[in-house]
This record gives sequence, structure tokens and C-alpha cells, in this order.
Amino acid sequence: MPIALFALTLSAFAIGTTEFVIVGLVPTIATDLGVTLPSAGLLVSLYAVGVAVGAPVLTALTGKWNRKHVLLSLMALFVAGNILAWQAPSYESLILARILTGLAHGVFFSIGSTIATGLVAKEKEASAIAIMFTGLTVALVTGVPLGTWIGQNFGWRATFLVVSALGTLALIGSALLVPNNLKQGKPATLSEQMKVLVQPRLVLVYVMTILGYGGTFTAFTYLAPILQEEAGFAPSAISLIMLVYGVSVAVGNIYGGKLADKKGPIRALTIIFSALAVILFALTFTMGSKVAAVITVLVWGAFAFGNVPGLQVYVVQLAEKFTPNAVDVASGLNIAAFNIGIALGSILGGAIVDGMQLSDTAWIGAIISVAALLVTRYCGYLDKRALSTANTANNATSA
Repeated sequence: MPIALFALTLSAFAIGTTEFVIVGLVPTIATDLGVTLPSAGLLVSLYAVGVAVGAPVLTALTGKWNRKHVLLSLMALFVAGNILAWQAPSYESLILARILTGLAHGVFFSIGSTIATGLVAKEKEASAIAIMFTGLTVALVTGVPLGTWIGQNFGWRATFLVVSALGTLALIGSALLVPNNLKQGKPATLSEQMKVLVQPRLVLVYVMTILGYGGTFTAFTYLAPILQEEAGFAPSAISLIMLVYGVSVAVGNIYGGKLADKKGPIRALTIIFSALAVILFALTFTMGSKVAAVITVLVWGAFAFGNVPGLQVYVVQLAEKFTPNAVDVASGLNIAAFNIGIALGSILGGAIVDGMQLSDTAWIGAIISVAALLVTRYCGYLDKRALSTANTANNATSA
């Protein structure tokens, strides 16, 4: 794999740490700032909103820029956002810091995915995306547990200071390792960008992505309070459990990429969404036991992010077919869809915590995962129908 791919992975590690460390700090921030759990959970939602806005809008606006210059600008914004979070005097200023950081995140993973696929042979596209997204999973393995531990022992502000240092290292790494002559396609015109939004096949993938992540984050946003209040773990144990979860995610992400390469994105996503629905439903009943809860969380991690490579390679494949001049935009919109799912899932989770029970976040998340599975199967049906039509037309032409 080319060295530029590993430079992207380094940046993804820093970004992944700041995105997901907030999950382990939700109870800590709520207590320190004197806000409710759903209000603290809103920090997850609004970060995701920043990503959802940043991915398509800023990707389009920076379409003519040199790719390396875009990456360096994004990492500089990322560092600034985390420094603001470190110094945030109030809940409102912390929200602003999270939104700014989310803007950088959105564009990074949008152009990063297309750069990754452009650096390797077609049969290795899903694996290349998986390697880049391994930065996220390594962040879940090391960055998030460590950040959670730092936040619980030295205050949540210290976590953001450490993350800003990670971002600075990633900025230096990108400056040194990413080549200046990165492949850059012709920027999409406004009409070409609009075609992405009205292309039914691409919209279906975005719906699949939103549902897939909405289901997971309905429960995942409140994993720390679930483990403390339902399973009975001490706050000090949360970072260790996040470590277990992160290790499982790392394995699942790589396996998800290989599965998508081997079986194709639709079959891979069918397996992953089916497993997610079963696991989330099981969590409803296992979260009352410490041992059972940890085992369920371990299995959950293996599937929670394993759908990323399949979803990204599938949207790139469809964009190359239906909107070939706007592949970057299509990829950016899928990054937006990921984060719309995260935002809606965490908002729904907050509403459930407010009006129902913490345990209800799991089975409701399972239902949403089933919806993602149904959309996946429908996409597979449309693929088969299109292939059959093409084969019939070819046979008629040959005759």
C-alpha cells in the first residue's frame, strides 16, 4: 500500500479520537457543566451535524484546491477546534468547538476515501478504505479509552488538550508524507452536484447509511451511562471497557473490508446489519449483568463499524456509474449520511432516555438496524434487475 494511505490513517486516528472520546465522557461533562445526560449527548449530535454540513458543502467548495493543501487546512482547523474545546468556558462554547471540529472531519473523510481508492488497484479499493478507516478503529482501541481515562482523572478539558496535540502530530505527518501531486479529478459543476442528490440509487445508499448508523448510535451514545447505571460498573471501569470495545472494532473493520472485497458490498452489508440487529436486541437483556454486558459489547464492536468499507465502496461504485463527474461529491454526501445517522441516533437516544429507560435505547436501535437491512436487500434486488436487463440487451444485440 502506498505511503500516502498511511498518512491518511494517521490523520484519521486523531480525528477518530476526538469524535468518539465524547461518548466515554458524557456523564463527566454532564456533571461538570451541570447539564442533563441528553444535553451532554447533544455534543455527539452537533459534532455529527458539523460533519454532515462540512462533508458535502466544503468538499464542493474546495474541489479546485490542491488535495494536499486541503488536507493541511483541515488538520489546522481540527487543531484549532480542539484547543477551543479545551478552553471552552461554557456548554455553549463547547458546542461551537465541536461543530468547528466536525466541519474539518467531514471534508477529510470525503476526500480521503476517494484518494484512498485512487491510490490502489480496483480489486483492493475496499481494503484501502478499510486501512484508512483503521485510523478510526485504532483511535477506538487506544485514543478513546486513554482520552476517557484522562477526562475522568484530570478533567475532560485535559482530554481535548491531548487531542489537539495528536492533531498537531497528524498535521506534521501529512505535511511530510502526503505527496503534492495527488490525483485530482475535474471539479463537479453545480448541476452535476445536484444530480447526486436526485439520483435514486445514490439516495437509497444514503438512507441505508443513515439507518445503519442511526441504529448503532441510539444506544452507543449512552454506552457509558448504560454501563454505569444498568450494569453497575464504576466510572473508572468505563475506559477499560471502551478498550475492549475498540479492539473488537479494529478486528471488525478490517474483516468488513475483506468481506466487501470477497462477497461484494451488498452481501457483506447484509451480514453486518443482520448481526447488528441481533446484538442490539440482545443488549436489552444482557446489560443488567456485568459479564453478559461486556461480552455483548465485545461482539457489538466487531460489527458496529464493519459496514464502513462496504458502504463507502458501494457509493463510489454507484457514483462512477450514475454521476461519474461528481464522485467526490457523492462520497462526501455519504460521509454526511454517516453523521446524519449519528446525529439522529443520538438525538433519538436522548429522547428515549428522557421519556423511557436507558435499556430501551438498545431494542429501538435494533429495529432501526432491521430497517437498514431491508434497504440493503432492496438495493441488491435493484442491482440484480439492472444486471439482468443489461444481459438481455446484450444478448439481443448479439443476436
